[in-house]
Amino acid sequence: MDIKGVIFDMDGVIVDSEPLHFESDRRTMAEVGVDLIFEDMKPYIGTPDRQTYGALKQKHGLTETVEDLLEKQKKHKEAVFKEVSMKPMEGLMELMDHLKGQGFKIGLASSSKKKFIRHVLDQLQITSWFDAVVSGEDPKRGKPEPDIFLMAAAWMGCEPEACIVIEDSTHGIQAARQANMFVYGLYNPNSGEQDLSRAHMIVSSLGEILIHLKTNSLDV
Repeated sequence: MDIKGVIFDMDGVIVDSEPLHFESDRRTMAEVGVDLIFEDMKPYIGTPDRQTYGALKQKHGLTETVEDLLEKQKKHKEAVFKEVSMKPMEGLMELMDHLKGQGFKIGLASSSKKKFIRHVLDQLQITSWFDAVVSGEDPKRGKPEPDIFLMAAAWMGCEPEACIVIEDSTHGIQAARQANMFVYGLYNPNSGEQDLSRAHMIVSSLGEILIHLKTNSLDV
Protein backbone atom coordinates (compact mmCIF):
# COMPACT_ATOMS: atom_id res chain seq x y z
CA MET A 1 0.00 0.00 0.00
CA ASP A 2 1.29 3.47 -0.87
CA ILE A 3 2.23 5.67 2.08
CA LYS A 4 -0.23 8.54 2.53
CA GLY A 5 0.50 9.89 6.01
CA VAL A 6 3.31 10.46 8.50
CA ILE A 7 2.60 10.57 12.24
CA PHE A 8 5.07 12.21 14.61
CA ASP A 9 5.44 11.67 18.32
CA MET A 10 6.15 15.03 19.97
CA ASP A 11 8.44 14.79 23.00
CA GLY A 12 11.90 13.76 21.89
CA VAL A 13 10.93 13.82 18.19
CA ILE A 14 9.58 17.27 17.34
CA VAL A 15 11.08 19.00 20.35
CA ASP A 16 13.76 17.78 22.77
CA SER A 17 11.54 18.15 25.81
CA GLU A 18 12.04 14.95 27.82
CA PRO A 19 14.54 16.61 30.23
CA LEU A 20 11.96 19.32 30.90
CA HIS A 21 9.25 16.76 31.60
CA PHE A 22 11.58 15.03 34.03
CA GLU A 23 12.30 18.30 35.85
CA SER A 24 8.58 18.93 36.30
CA ASP A 25 8.11 15.36 37.56
CA ARG A 26 11.12 15.72 39.88
CA ARG A 27 9.67 18.88 41.42
CA THR A 28 6.24 17.27 41.74
CA MET A 29 7.51 14.22 43.58
CA ALA A 30 9.86 16.28 45.74
CA GLU A 31 6.79 18.17 46.95
CA VAL A 32 5.40 14.90 48.33
CA GLY A 33 8.71 13.76 49.79
CA VAL A 34 10.08 11.53 47.02
CA ASP A 35 13.49 12.14 45.44
CA LEU A 36 13.55 11.11 41.78
CA ILE A 37 16.47 10.59 39.43
CA PHE A 38 16.12 10.32 35.66
CA GLU A 39 16.58 6.54 35.78
CA ASP A 40 13.38 6.29 37.85
CA MET A 41 11.31 7.81 35.06
CA LYS A 42 12.70 5.89 32.07
CA PRO A 43 10.00 3.18 32.22
CA TYR A 44 7.30 5.84 31.90
CA ILE A 45 8.63 7.78 28.90
CA GLY A 46 5.92 7.81 26.26
CA THR A 47 3.08 6.90 28.64
CA PRO A 48 0.19 9.21 29.66
CA ASP A 49 0.66 11.23 32.85
CA ARG A 50 -2.31 9.64 34.59
CA GLN A 51 -0.87 6.18 34.05
CA THR A 52 2.58 7.34 35.17
CA TYR A 53 1.37 8.96 38.37
CA GLY A 54 -0.88 6.03 39.18
CA ALA A 55 2.20 3.81 39.06
CA LEU A 56 4.29 6.28 41.10
CA LYS A 57 1.57 6.58 43.73
CA GLN A 58 1.46 2.81 44.13
CA LYS A 59 5.24 2.36 44.05
CA HIS A 60 5.90 4.96 46.75
CA GLY A 61 2.77 4.39 48.84
CA LEU A 62 1.62 7.99 48.51
CA THR A 63 -1.51 9.19 50.29
CA GLU A 64 -2.24 11.85 47.67
CA THR A 65 -4.76 10.96 44.99
CA VAL A 66 -3.68 10.72 41.36
CA GLU A 67 -5.74 13.87 40.72
CA ASP A 68 -3.79 15.71 43.44
CA LEU A 69 -0.49 14.61 41.91
CA LEU A 70 -1.57 15.66 38.42
CA GLU A 71 -2.56 19.11 39.71
CA LYS A 72 0.86 19.51 41.32
CA GLN A 73 2.55 18.33 38.14
CA LYS A 74 0.53 20.77 36.06
CA LYS A 75 1.73 23.65 38.24
CA HIS A 76 5.37 22.60 38.02
CA LYS A 77 5.21 21.81 34.29
CA GLU A 78 3.83 25.25 33.49
CA ALA A 79 6.62 26.84 35.52
CA VAL A 80 9.37 24.73 33.93
CA PHE A 81 8.25 25.36 30.37
CA LYS A 82 8.00 29.10 30.98
CA GLU A 83 11.66 29.08 31.96
CA VAL A 84 12.90 27.91 28.56
CA SER A 85 12.42 28.72 24.89
CA MET A 86 11.84 25.54 22.93
CA LYS A 87 13.43 24.88 19.57
CA PRO A 88 12.48 22.28 16.95
CA MET A 89 14.60 19.18 16.63
CA GLU A 90 17.34 19.52 14.04
CA GLY A 91 16.07 18.60 10.60
CA LEU A 92 12.38 18.89 11.48
CA MET A 93 11.54 21.80 9.20
CA GLU A 94 13.33 20.26 6.21
CA LEU A 95 11.52 16.96 6.74
CA MET A 96 8.13 18.63 7.03
CA ASP A 97 8.80 20.75 3.94
CA HIS A 98 9.50 17.56 1.99
CA LEU A 99 6.41 15.78 3.32
CA LYS A 100 4.11 18.67 2.49
CA GLY A 101 5.70 19.07 -0.91
CA GLN A 102 5.02 15.40 -1.66
CA GLY A 103 1.41 15.68 -0.57
CA PHE A 104 1.63 13.57 2.59
CA LYS A 105 -0.84 14.05 5.43
CA ILE A 106 0.98 14.95 8.65
CA GLY A 107 -0.26 13.92 12.09
CA LEU A 108 0.84 14.25 15.69
CA ALA A 109 0.19 11.54 18.29
CA SER A 110 1.53 12.51 21.71
CA SER A 111 0.87 11.19 25.20
CA SER A 112 1.05 14.79 26.44
CA LYS A 113 -2.05 16.81 27.29
CA LYS A 114 -3.80 19.03 24.74
CA LYS A 115 -2.82 22.27 26.49
CA PHE A 116 0.86 21.40 26.48
CA ILE A 117 0.78 20.23 22.86
CA ARG A 118 -0.81 23.53 21.82
CA HIS A 119 1.87 25.41 23.77
CA VAL A 120 4.69 23.56 22.01
CA LEU A 121 3.23 23.81 18.51
CA ASP A 122 2.39 27.49 18.94
CA GLN A 123 5.86 28.29 20.27
CA LEU A 124 7.48 26.47 17.35
CA GLN A 125 4.95 28.10 14.98
CA ILE A 126 4.09 24.79 13.30
CA THR A 127 0.45 24.28 14.32
CA SER A 128 -0.79 24.74 10.76
CA TRP A 129 1.46 21.96 9.46
CA PHE A 130 -0.64 19.22 11.05
CA ASP A 131 -3.73 17.65 9.55
CA ALA A 132 -4.51 15.84 12.82
CA VAL A 133 -3.34 16.27 16.41
CA VAL A 134 -4.15 13.53 18.94
CA SER A 135 -3.29 13.98 22.62
CA GLY A 136 -3.00 11.51 25.46
CA GLU A 137 -6.44 12.67 26.59
CA ASP A 138 -8.17 11.50 23.39
CA PRO A 139 -7.96 7.67 23.26
CA LYS A 140 -9.15 5.47 26.11
CA ARG A 141 -5.88 3.55 26.12
CA GLY A 142 -2.44 5.10 25.89
CA LYS A 143 0.80 3.78 24.43
CA PRO A 144 1.90 0.95 24.16
CA GLU A 145 -1.65 0.24 22.96
CA PRO A 146 -2.18 1.27 19.30
CA ASP A 147 -5.26 3.46 19.87
CA ILE A 148 -3.55 6.85 19.60
CA PHE A 149 -1.98 6.03 16.22
CA LEU A 150 -5.16 4.46 14.86
CA MET A 151 -7.05 7.59 15.88
CA ALA A 152 -4.48 9.84 14.19
CA ALA A 153 -4.73 7.81 10.98
CA ALA A 154 -8.52 8.01 11.03
CA TRP A 155 -8.48 11.76 11.62
CA MET A 156 -6.08 12.17 8.69
CA GLY A 157 -8.33 10.04 6.49
CA CYS A 158 -5.65 7.37 5.99
CA GLU A 159 -5.61 3.60 6.39
CA PRO A 160 -3.25 2.51 9.21
CA GLU A 161 -1.12 0.51 6.76
CA ALA A 162 -0.63 3.70 4.73
CA CYS A 163 1.01 5.55 7.64
CA ILE A 164 4.57 5.98 8.87
CA VAL A 165 5.32 6.72 12.53
CA ILE A 166 8.38 8.50 13.95
CA GLU A 167 8.95 7.54 17.60
CA ASP A 168 11.72 7.71 20.19
CA SER A 169 10.27 5.47 22.92
CA THR A 170 9.82 1.77 23.53
CA HIS A 171 6.10 2.15 24.23
CA GLY A 172 5.57 4.32 21.17
CA ILE A 173 7.24 1.81 18.88
CA GLN A 174 5.19 -1.02 20.36
CA ALA A 175 2.02 1.00 19.75
CA ALA A 176 2.96 1.73 16.14
CA ARG A 177 3.77 -1.91 15.44
CA GLN A 178 0.43 -2.98 16.92
CA ALA A 179 -1.24 -0.44 14.61
CA ASN A 180 0.50 -2.17 11.68
CA MET A 181 2.43 0.95 10.71
CA PHE A 182 6.00 1.34 9.48
CA VAL A 183 7.93 2.94 12.35
CA TYR A 184 11.24 4.75 12.52
CA GLY A 185 12.94 4.48 15.90
CA LEU A 186 14.67 7.82 16.51
CA TYR A 187 17.54 7.52 18.96
CA ASN A 188 17.54 10.48 21.33
CA PRO A 189 20.00 10.25 24.24
CA ASN A 190 17.83 12.63 26.27
CA SER A 191 14.98 10.11 26.13
CA GLY A 192 16.96 7.55 28.12
CA GLU A 193 18.01 4.10 26.99
CA GLN A 194 14.86 3.20 25.11
CA ASP A 195 14.56 -0.19 23.38
CA LEU A 196 14.16 0.70 19.72
CA SER A 197 14.75 -2.84 18.45
CA ARG A 198 11.18 -3.37 17.20
CA ALA A 199 11.35 -0.37 14.89
CA HIS A 200 11.56 -1.15 11.18
CA MET A 201 14.53 1.21 11.00
CA ILE A 202 16.60 2.90 13.72
CA VAL A 203 17.93 6.38 12.95
CA SER A 204 19.91 8.97 14.87
CA SER A 205 18.42 12.07 13.24
CA LEU A 206 15.41 13.36 11.35
CA GLY A 207 17.79 14.07 8.48
CA GLU A 208 18.36 10.32 8.08
CA ILE A 209 14.62 9.83 7.72
CA LEU A 210 14.45 12.51 5.03
CA ILE A 211 17.20 10.80 3.03
CA HIS A 212 15.56 7.40 3.45
CA LEU A 213 12.16 8.66 2.33
CA LYS A 214 13.68 10.22 -0.77
CA THR A 215 15.45 7.04 -1.81
CA ASN A 216 13.28 4.10 -0.69
CA SER A 217 9.82 2.60 -0.90
CA LEU A 218 8.48 1.39 2.43
CA ASP A 219 6.66 -1.80 3.37
CA VAL A 220 5.14 -2.60 6.77
